[in-house]
Amino acid sequence: MTNSAELSWLGITPERINEIQRNKKLSEVLTKVVKLAKSLNCPSSDKAEQPYKGLLNFLASKIKPQINEHLNLLVKYIVEDKLRQESQLNSALEYLLKHVGEPLNEKEWNDQCGVGITVTHDEIDDVIKEILEKYREEILKKEFSKNRLLGEVTTDPRLKWAAGSVVRSLFEARLIHLTGVKSIEELKPGKKQDVLTEKKGKTIKAEAPKSKKTADVTVGNDAITDVDSIEELLRTRTHFHKVGENYTTEGYIMHPWTKDLLKKHVEVVGGKVHTRFPPEPNGVLHIGHAKAVNINFCYAKVNGGNCYLRFDDTNPEKEEEKFFTAIEDVVRWLKYNPYKITHSSDYFQQLYLWAIQLIKDELAYVCHQKVEEMRGFNVEASPWRDRPIQENLELFEMMRLGLFDEGEATLRLKLILEEGKVDPVAYRVKYVSHHRTKDDWCIYPTYDYTHCLCDSIENITHSLCTKEFQSRRSSYYWLCNALKIYCPVQWEYSRLNVYYSVISKRKILKLIQNRIVRDYDDPRLFTLTGLRRRGIPSEAINNFVAKLGLTVAQTAVDPIMLDASVRDYLNIHASRTMAVLEPLKVVIDNFNELNLPTSVNVLDFPTDTTRSEEHTVAFDGTIYIEQSDFRLIGEKGFRRMTVDQSVGLKYIGLVLKFVTGTEDDKGNILEIIVRGECLTAENKPKAFIHWVAKPLFAEIRLYERLFMHKNPEDPEEVPNGFLSDCNPNSLSVIHNCAVDQYLADAKLYQSFQFERTGYFAVDPDSKEKGCLVFNRTVLLKEDAGKN
Repeated sequence: MTNSAELSWLGITPERINEIQRNKKLSEVLTKVVKLAKSLNCPSSDKAEQPYKGLLNFLASKIKPQINEHLNLLVKYIVEDKLRQESQLNSALEYLLKHVGEPLNEKEWNDQCGVGITVTHDEIDDVIKEILEKYREEILKKEFSKNRLLGEVTTDPRLKWAAGSVVRSLFEARLIHLTGVKSIEELKPGKKQDVLTEKKGKTIKAEAPKSKKTADVTVGNDAITDVDSIEELLRTRTHFHKVGENYTTEGYIMHPWTKDLLKKHVEVVGGKVHTRFPPEPNGVLHIGHAKAVNINFCYAKVNGGNCYLRFDDTNPEKEEEKFFTAIEDVVRWLKYNPYKITHSSDYFQQLYLWAIQLIKDELAYVCHQKVEEMRGFNVEASPWRDRPIQENLELFEMMRLGLFDEGEATLRLKLILEEGKVDPVAYRVKYVSHHRTKDDWCIYPTYDYTHCLCDSIENITHSLCTKEFQSRRSSYYWLCNALKIYCPVQWEYSRLNVYYSVISKRKILKLIQNRIVRDYDDPRLFTLTGLRRRGIPSEAINNFVAKLGLTVAQTAVDPIMLDASVRDYLNIHASRTMAVLEPLKVVIDNFNELNLPTSVNVLDFPTDTTRSEEHTVAFDGTIYIEQSDFRLIGEKGFRRMTVDQSVGLKYIGLVLKFVTGTEDDKGNILEIIVRGECLTAENKPKAFIHWVAKPLFAEIRLYERLFMHKNPEDPEEVPNGFLSDCNPNSLSVIHNCAVDQYLADAKLYQSFQFERTGYFAVDPDSKEKGCLVFNRTVLLKEDAGKN
């Protein structure tokens, strides 16, 4: 147990000491740092001096095992006041990591770390004044981002060795002085600003928009927060290792041959980032995969690199051609073009040769334990673990030749994973024809064996994986190092999970088999093909992923968040149109007297004054309005048509007054007859409604959540299983909806805002049915009932 008195010497609180002592690695490093500091003629007081106690804490949390040999020197520089700022210490650590295994050039190191350089308050203030003056006009108009300004200040090379706290303090003081705002808090997103704005001759009080919830998270050592685009997130908020500097990352193992392999690797990739998206072709991609696609493809894109689409086709019994095609199609729909499309099966021969090499090096063996005997963590060691090399080689060849039944023999690796799993399987026997290699092989490599080796073959610079693969990082590094081949770096981020959904391929198949949904592209599912069919644009999905940020903590979100991103996008990009979902026939009995036009031009984006696109709609003596826009007897607050209350028609300048109506034997209104009057100041009605004349009749599909509980797979929340939780009203179909004739030319998946109703998109069934079919993508605003 760490001596708490030593940690108290650093000014660490008792609560924090208890936390540190649960982290064995950190507590050991901190204890060593304290002992070193005390031995270097530090003051003999009970507490470390304020100027460097923070840096000693910082050092203990940041130093990596690769450079532990320099810990004494780093502590010495801090205590002797040679390293005064976190920026200097960071530079010192970066320099040492880049020169692992090399003799230290202390003079060059000093220059790189700014040793002996002091930046005065006046020098800092001069730089801040210069930068703020450059943006003076934007600042005075309050058309600026405080974070952007602060970022430009803190990254100015003249302030590289300045104290960060001093820079921020002087920046805020200067900004307050310039804006006249009382507190810098008023400049933060989400804070109300008492800004007076002139509008139509009246003075009103304008409020800043409510801030969006951010996901402040960590990747490596860096905080990642809410941003507007995936490009911005990956360009500005991620700080992975540079190409070829793999050894600067936590846990990366250096061998005598590592530097030479890295040098060759950098030459092969031309110094460019190379990533890969490696899906299994045994199902379609879902919303969680959208995060992986964006991170892998976009990280390469913003760094001028390349991203492979690599199919992990090592499990032939579940793989089908339609999944290969669907996955590639969805990746391109998300606006990403693979650098190359490859398959794990492309490398089967090389993987097999490496397996033989591992056997020869006594790092792999043929085992006859059954699956249930190997499963779990506290399993008995295999009695075949210490077989002679030649015997293992012969048995592995017998596996390849098909002389063992399935499950009768496996090839296992001699290592223990982080979570305690012993000797993972590298190869198993499967008598299944492969989609690409046909019957060439009857032994297939596992994911744990294949993944890292394919990354090495393709010279992947950054292997970006979801959090569940963190426990496999040791086998990833172990395999590459055991074979003395290039070893990429694995970085992890959290999976994206969405409430009120299931994304398991097996469970989606059950939904299909039970005829609860039609197929993998059913709009109620959170598969990417389903979301596309529902009318959700790929750009909205990419923006949604960006706003969640990157985190290593588990991420689960309410579908409301996705809906909000969809609305934000469609509000700008989906053209408005009039559509009547539940039509009521209206006959204008004096139509011929009114001399009205037979068609009207309507703007596609009436709220955007910068856009002039328009479409033409027909007008006639017979029109259709929503049934809900007419009542025989109006209730208080009802603003549309009644027997006694007129209503206006949008875009045509016409006011309608009720004359008579036709009912069926149940009292339902079938048709109403009205008189029309041209709109004047005297007869202006309380409301204007949408309408359709000379319509096409379409089918409209309205979707609700497929599941009634937040976690349909949770046995405590849904004891009878997820199938029992399905919402019987998740799909409603409305036939004979009236839409304007110009929509006959609408393209597949094209989105429209049906005025006053919601956003809708053209469904692929339109072609088969011979009439337009629309899916409701999302309501115009969130349904309060869902909360």
